[in-house]
Order: sequence, then structure tokens, then C-alpha cells
Amino acid sequence: MFASIGVYPKLSCGLLSACMKDSQELEISTDSLEAVTSVNRFVDELLGVGNNAQVILKAVEADPACAIANAQVAAFYLFFGKSEALTLATPYLEAAKENLAQANEREKLFVSAIEAWANRDLQQAIAFHEIIGDRYPRDLASVHICQYHQRNIGNSQGLLQIAEKVFSANQENPYMYGILAFGLEECHHLAEAEAAARKAVEMKRHNPWAHHAVAHVLETQGRLEEGIAWMESFADTWENTNLAFYTHLWWHTALYHLDADNFHQVVEIYDQHIWGRGEKDSAREQINAISLLLRLELRGVDVGSRWQEIAAYLYPRLHEHAIAFLDLQYIYALVRAGKDDWATQMLESIQDYATRALPYTRKTWQEVALPAAKGMIAHAQGDWQMAIAQLEPVLPELYSTGGSHAQRDLFEQVYLDALIHASKYHKAVNILEKRHAARNNIPLIQRQLANAYTQLKASTSS
Repeated sequence: MFASIGVYPKLSCGLLSACMKDSQELEISTDSLEAVTSVNRFVDELLGVGNNAQVILKAVEADPACAIANAQVAAFYLFFGKSEALTLATPYLEAAKENLAQANEREKLFVSAIEAWANRDLQQAIAFHEIIGDRYPRDLASVHICQYHQRNIGNSQGLLQIAEKVFSANQENPYMYGILAFGLEECHHLAEAEAAARKAVEMKRHNPWAHHAVAHVLETQGRLEEGIAWMESFADTWENTNLAFYTHLWWHTALYHLDADNFHQVVEIYDQHIWGRGEKDSAREQINAISLLLRLELRGVDVGSRWQEIAAYLYPRLHEHAIAFLDLQYIYALVRAGKDDWATQMLESIQDYATRALPYTRKTWQEVALPAAKGMIAHAQGDWQMAIAQLEPVLPELYSTGGSHAQRDLFEQVYLDALIHASKYHKAVNILEKRHAARNNIPLIQRQLANAYTQLKASTSS
């Protein structure tokens, strides 16, 4: 925490309600010091991606009528990534709404933002978080959640803009620099992103979000040995990190080894730190595992029975459709695990959901996610022509399905693999030359490009 907890009884927060201030000098409508202490700890856990965010439950125990504490509990559960998240969040969201009369403006906006999230209206949720950023720039918990939503709708500019908006009000806060760094990285301002993230770590070594921002930069630039050294130098701090993010940090570490052709090391990381440590029913852990297995298979590595191990936990995802980016990977895993019947059910469910999705996201589901899902199924089944036909038109729009640049790169890799299998070397070369120009030290890209040139030369000379 960055400041001592202040206790300031007031009558201005709501109708005859007491008010205190948190560690960021933001007013909270409560007279419970224990509630405020728990809110402070929750915000620190949220920004530090810690493993004790459930401390927010103590705030509600201390003051069941505290609107923002209830809304933060709801947010805690919505972050869960589990199929029962909404069920767990709903009672707390309802309690927050029931106590809005005592709440101040910021708290009301925050409750509205979390309610929009629960309703899957991320666009509306972002709008409320943006207002909070304008009026209460010290509320970095709101900024953190806003960035999470911006990433999940593929809005890189939004990621950066919310960080830049509140930066001047939080320059003493080490978490601020990690928040800024991720927005800069997703907007391809790599040097600035790295500088901001390294400053964050200088200010606070246990700063996983900043570790993560640097990891993105080093991966994007192909600085593999630096990346491995960077991540392993902070791995000791990750034991106190949220388990989903713990596995994600190791996922990033595995990507460096993958690009360096250290496949044994990748499998070891998968078994020990990703699927071996992850909560098997958590969406984020499932996606870290699925995307790494797929990348291994694209490089010809036999992953054994690992697909089947994941698929056993995927049935609750068939009709969930929280984020399209996730569905595209779930459905691939189902096919690779031999669960074609589940994959068919899921595809039909996506098709149905696409007609019912909220208006702002309906186009993404109908025109991007649905054909992409068909393409992912086709690739998993070895139908290269169908994979190409379905993926090629939507590749430029896949950002709208969510995820980061590093995560979405998987889809181009799948498309490229289909081109190579289908002997579409002219198209493959166009992609490979761009990938080689961006990262000319990756053995796989070097091999693929050399082979594509050889095949093209052979075809023109025959």
C-alpha cells in the first residue's frame, strides 16, 4: 500500500452515510476501518496480480452494506474464469445495487460498470470505467478492469488511452508503469513499453504485470535469451501470484524456449508450471495449456495424451461463449482430443449465439468467430483447404475476438501451417518473409522460409 489509511467521517458520500478514505485518497462509503483495510489489500492484490484477492470478502463481512466492496467481490468472481463465476458474483452485485443510496458517485459508476460486465456488455462497462478515469484517476482498480475489457474486445488503442489518461495522477505508483507499459506494447510502441515496465520493476521488484509487459516486448523482438533470463530472474516472485497469471507468465517463458527449438524444456514447463499447476476448470489456465500444445504440434512435437487431459474439463465451455478468442481454442482442443461430437455441439451453439449476441459484438461472432471456428476445426482434422478457405478472409479481423497480439499470433501460425501442408507456397512465402523480417533469428521461420523458396524454385523449373 502506498499511503496510510485515513479515517474521515463525513456526511457527503451519500444520504447521511459515513465515509472513509482508502490508500489512494478515494472516498469509500463505510464507517468500517476493517472494510477499508480489506479494500486496500484487494486493490493491491488486483494490481499486483496476487493470489489473495479473496481478501475482499472480509470487506463485505465487516460492512455488508458497503456498495463498492460488494461490487469488488462480484468483480473478483467474474475474473475467476470458471463456469459458475456469474452465479457466485450475482448475490454481491445485487447487494451493491441495493445499497446505492449510501454510495458516492465513483462507487455508483463502479457498480454500474461491474453490472455491465456481468451482462457481457463490455462496451458499456468500458464507458463507465472511462468516466471513472476522467473524474477519479486515482482509481487504478477501475483502470485495471477497463484494460482487461479493452483487451477482450481487441481495442489496443483503448488499452493505452486509459493508461495515459490517469498516468499523471499516479506517477508515484509502481503499478502505474506496468499498466502503461502493456498499453504501449499492444500499440507497438515497444521501446517506450520496455522502458516503462523496467521502471516499474525498479520501483517494485514483485511486479508481475510489469514482468509480463517486458516479456511481450522481448518476444515480439525475438530477443530469446534475454527473455528467458528476464523471466527466470523473477520466477521466485511468482509463487505469490494469482495462479492463472502464474501459468501465463510461465507460458510466456515457454514461448522463448519454443522459438529456440528447446522443445523438451517447453514440455517440462507445461507439465510442471502450466497444466501441472493450473486450476483445471479455469478458462485462463485452459487457454494457456491449449495454445501451448497447439504450438508444440505445429512444430511436430508429439504431445501424447495431453489433449485428452484438457478436454475432460471443457464440456462446460460448449455453450458459454464468454469471449470468442477463447472459443476458437476450446473447439480446436476438442477435435484434437477426439471429441468431435462436442466440437459439433459447440459450433452449432456458436452459430446460435451469434444471432443473439449484443449488437456491438454480433458482427464479430457472425462474420469472424464463426468462420474462424470452422477453420480451426478443419485444421485440427487435417483438412487444409477448408482451413485456408475459412481462416484467410477473417485473419485481419481476428483482433476483434480478444486476446493480446502474442496470443492471437497463434491463428496466423495455424493458417500458415495449412498453407504449407496444402503446398500454397506463394502465399506462405508472403507471410514467412514478414515474420522473418520481424524476427530473423527464429529457427522454425528460417527452416520454413528456406523450404518454401526451394519448393517454389522446384515448381518453376519443372
